[in-house]
Amino acid sequence: MRLSSLFTSQTPVSSAILAIAVFTLSATAQDRTTEQGEAQITDPNQECTAYYYAPMATLAGKFPTIWQPATIVSNDTDAQAKYQSIQSQIPNIQPKGTQPASLEGDFSNFTPTYPSSDPDCWWTYDQCTTPKLAGLPPDLAAVPEPDTLGYGFDDGPNCSHNAFYDYLTQNDQKATMFYIGSNVMNWPLEAQRALADGHEICVHTWSHRYMTSLTNDEVFAEFYYTMQAIQMVVGVTPTCWRPPFGDVDDRVRAIAHALGLRTIIWKYDSNDWREGTANITAADIDANYEALIARQQNGTFATEGVIMLTHELNNFTMSEAMKFYDQLKAAFKYIVPMGVATNQTQPYVETGYSLPSFDQYISGTTTISGGPSPTFGSTGATGSGSPSGSSSSGSATGTSSKGAAQKASFDGLGMLAAGATFVGVALKLLA
Repeated sequence: MRLSSLFTSQTPVSSAILAIAVFTLSATAQDRTTEQGEAQITDPNQECTAYYYAPMATLAGKFPTIWQPATIVSNDTDAQAKYQSIQSQIPNIQPKGTQPASLEGDFSNFTPTYPSSDPDCWWTYDQCTTPKLAGLPPDLAAVPEPDTLGYGFDDGPNCSHNAFYDYLTQNDQKATMFYIGSNVMNWPLEAQRALADGHEICVHTWSHRYMTSLTNDEVFAEFYYTMQAIQMVVGVTPTCWRPPFGDVDDRVRAIAHALGLRTIIWKYDSNDWREGTANITAADIDANYEALIARQQNGTFATEGVIMLTHELNNFTMSEAMKFYDQLKAAFKYIVPMGVATNQTQPYVETGYSLPSFDQYISGTTTISGGPSPTFGSTGATGSGSPSGSSSSGSATGTSSKGAAQKASFDGLGMLAAGATFVGVALKLLA
């Protein structure tokens, strides 16, 4: 998906005025201090109104700038020590392409000279999922159980996902949520809902860039700070990740593996995020869903299940998931999170939370145990401390007729929703 779908830009000063006004008017209208209160909001406009979440203020200065390629924070000795400890596990593979163009997937100055044998198992080059570097496990590109759909959504937490998550809850359906670190910082209460609802949380990097374009320390920071953000906000540390755009090679896999992250890819792409771009219509996305259903009906997945790429990106992508859920449920024998499909019953570093096994899940036990409460600042890891409320947004309404996502501003609402007492800090961040 294109990065511009994740955030837009506004004039800093006007954004500051707007954010303060919105915060002042809405602060008393709804509980924006707990996951339970946030989950009760039904108006997507209010859901995507920036809010100040006090515990995030304690993390100021500990994380990289949100929505920018991550680097190790200068005074973060824990991150520096961890990075040094994995140096011997990082292969001598150079970053792909030349920044800044490569950050957005332009490898045109690199691929002409890249060996056709694909020595780095570069997914973007030929969708390689079996590493060529010894000691790395293969990517999870399909689930092992026959007639099974591995169910997951990229790019969350979305500010307006309540209708979508409500729908999943109503159907007792769990999924794997691939969360972007910057979104977690912007929408912490939304991130907490995933665990509260029994979903599996995985890493989707800090800034959603093409990972093979980054330097070793940048790759590390994209993983490390997203893991730390999720741990501090939600209370658990993920052990899985999905590369944005599928862009991964053995160097990136090795760094992920050294940090305890399993790589999850896909074989089928809904292309839901493309709707409204390059003449791609809703009917085209419908056809992609319908094609997957037809393949299941004709026995394509009779010996091995499938993973299709879908997103929690905006109104359309979430509504499309709801629109086709009943058809997917009728076609597939089972729809399960990735961790359930692979019997990863301990999905997090912390031992206080368990996923059901595949057999337990399909027998009706979709939740085993709850996770720990967030413990802000309790680890040596770090955060940007920005007040909550920016990045991608869009209302999930239960139908696909409400149009495209409403965009929230990265350098506007997201950094300024703290209110008047935080204006000085916010403006400094915007400078």
